[in-house]
Amino acid sequence: MINNGIAIFIRFAFLVLLQVLVLNNIQLGGYVNPYLYVVFILMLPFETPKLVLLFSGFFLGLTIDMFSNTMGMHTAATLFISFLRVYTLNFVSPRGGYDFGSRPSVSEMGLIWYLTYAGILIFFHHLLLFYIEVFRWNELFSVLQRVVLSSLFTLVLVVVSQYLIYGNKK
Repeated sequence: MINNGIAIFIRFAFLVLLQVLVLNNIQLGGYVNPYLYVVFILMLPFETPKLVLLFSGFFLGLTIDMFSNTMGMHTAATLFISFLRVYTLNFVSPRGGYDFGSRPSVSEMGLIWYLTYAGILIFFHHLLLFYIEVFRWNELFSVLQRVVLSSLFTLVLVVVSQYLIYGNKK
């Protein structure tokens, strides 16, 4: 349990530093912004209690906001996907349910399952984040285009990171 906690803390610190120091400086054409830090919420074990999940999402978003000077936008978006994660896992649940001690990953659950799971949460994260940023409905289609492109790019980064971390065991 202690080793698991240390690994989670190291993953948290690494993802925050990677996001703040590298990925926040990448903007492809003004429409693609990668937010790989969401993989922290995606990779938490299935048995993570809801309250721990919400606190983790809040703290992760708050940390990104402090470094990015974005005044709560990332906090709202990560808290939202932390809340939605339970419902998304129920929606994409396999017939036999989830094995105790397993994690949501490409190697344990398969690529199609993971693309569905991560795609839903990443899309809603980006949707809320970009609409809070703009906060106008008259730019609906340009923001929606940004949401889709950034979500796809982030999803590709998340899946690549899954293969780098776990490999393809299935």
